[in-house]
Amino acid sequence: MVLAENATMHRSSNHPSSAGPTGVSASITSDWTCPFCPLLCDDIAAGVSSDDSLSAPATDCPRLAGALALYGATDAQCKASVDGHATDLDTALARAAEILSGAHRPLFGGMATDIAGARSLFALAAQCGAIVDHLHGDALTAATLALQDRGAFFTTLSEVRARADLVVVFACEPSARHPRFYARAFGTAEGTPALSRTFRFVGCEADLAVDAIHHAGATSLLAGSDLFDLLALWSALLEGRSVEALNDASGTARALAALIDEMNAARYTVFVYEPEALPAPHAALLIEALNRIIKAVNRTSRAGGLPLGGADGALSVNQTFTWLSGFPLRTRVAMPGRLAQAPLDYDPMRYRTRTLLAGREVDTLLWVSSFGPQPLPDTLDPDVPAIVLGHPAMAAGAANARRGPTVFIPVATPGIDIGGHLFRTDGTVVVPLTAARHAGLPGVADIAARLAEQFAVRLASTAGSAP
Repeated sequence: MVLAENATMHRSSNHPSSAGPTGVSASITSDWTCPFCPLLCDDIAAGVSSDDSLSAPATDCPRLAGALALYGATDAQCKASVDGHATDLDTALARAAEILSGAHRPLFGGMATDIAGARSLFALAAQCGAIVDHLHGDALTAATLALQDRGAFFTTLSEVRARADLVVVFACEPSARHPRFYARAFGTAEGTPALSRTFRFVGCEADLAVDAIHHAGATSLLAGSDLFDLLALWSALLEGRSVEALNDASGTARALAALIDEMNAARYTVFVYEPEALPAPHAALLIEALNRIIKAVNRTSRAGGLPLGGADGALSVNQTFTWLSGFPLRTRVAMPGRLAQAPLDYDPMRYRTRTLLAGREVDTLLWVSSFGPQPLPDTLDPDVPAIVLGHPAMAAGAANARRGPTVFIPVATPGIDIGGHLFRTDGTVVVPLTAARHAGLPGVADIAARLAEQFAVRLASTAGSAP
C-alpha cells in the first residue's frame, strides 16, 4: 500500500525560453522533480538547451548541478557495446541473456533505478536465481536491522515543517549530502512560518548551512565524543539515572541532561540522522540506540526520527523488493522449483556486494546505474562476466574492455529522459518524476523485461533439448 501525505500535483510545461546571454534557446520544465537526492525537491525549473544539455539556474544546489552536467548532446547517440565494441541493442541484449543463462550464482548490484525498474529487475532476478544488493546496501542494512530488532518512531518532512520546534541533529552534516535539506524541511528565512526552532547538533559540529533558515539558535554539543558512549549515557539519563549516579567526569552526562530538559519542554522534537554517515561496521547499533531514545521521549512528549538517505533509488528499490518478496535487499530470489534451494534467502551479512565479490562467490554481475556513472566495484574479478545497464557517461569506460565478457547497455535516467516514481527520504510519499527531455534511451524496466523474455526463451530451449 502506498501512503500519500500532502502529495504535490506536478505541473509541467515545456516552452521556449532564453538561456541567457549566449542566446541559446531552451525549453523549461516547471515544477520539475529532481531525482538525484532523496529529498526529491519538486519546485525546480529544469532547462534543456538546444544541444540537449541540462541546467537548473534558479536552484542553488551543487549536487543537482553536478548531476545535470553529466548529460549532453551525445546521449541520444550512445551505443551499446559488447567486450568494448559498439553494437546494436538487440545484439547486446542477446549476449547479456546468454551470459545470464550460463550463470549459476549471479549478483544484481548497484540497483540504481526507480520503482518500475526494481519491479522488472525482481522478475528477472527470480528467473535466474540472483542475489540482489544496492549501491548503498550498507546504510540500508544498518537501518533495516535496527528496525527489525527494536522498531522505530518515524516522522515526515511535512510533520517536521509544521510541528518541530526542537531539532536534534545526530552525528552528521545534512547539507553535505542534501544541500537543500533545511529549505525543504523548515523553509528559508523568507516566508518562514511563525514557528521558531532550536537546533542542537549532538556528536558533531554545527552545520553552517542551518544559518540560512529562521531559527532560535543552533549549537554543537559533544562534538568528537565516542558516539556509543554518548548514546549509552543519554539513554541511561532518560531511564531515570541521575547525573551523579553515572559518575561521568567528562561532563557529557551533564550536557545531555540539559538537552533532555530542552526535549521535555519542546512541543515536538525531531531527531535527524544519516545512516550512511555513521561509523561502520556497527552503525545498526547506533541507530537502534537512537531509536530507543526517541521511544523514551515519547512516553512524556512527542518526538520522531527523520533518517536521511535512500539516494540512487535505494529506498525505492528496497521498498519494492520488500512488498514483492516479504524480504528487503540482500536477498536471493528464485522462482519456486527453479533451483534446488529455497525460493527466498535473506542474509544481510553474507549477501553484501563487497563480501561476495571479494570472496569470488558469484560468477556474473549485473550492475545497474541509471542516476549517475557509478563504476563497477573494485573488488570485481576482471574475469567475471559483467552486464552494465548504465548512465550514458559510462559508455567511454565500457569501451575499455575487461578480460571477462562485458556488455554495456545505456539506459535512461528517470526524471531526465523518462518518467518514473521514487520514494522520498521519509518513506511515506511516492513522488512522480517527469522527463525533462527525451533522448530516446530505453529505461531499466524495459531492458530488464526484454532480458527476462530472452532468458525464458533460452531456458525453454535448453529444457526442450535435454535428453
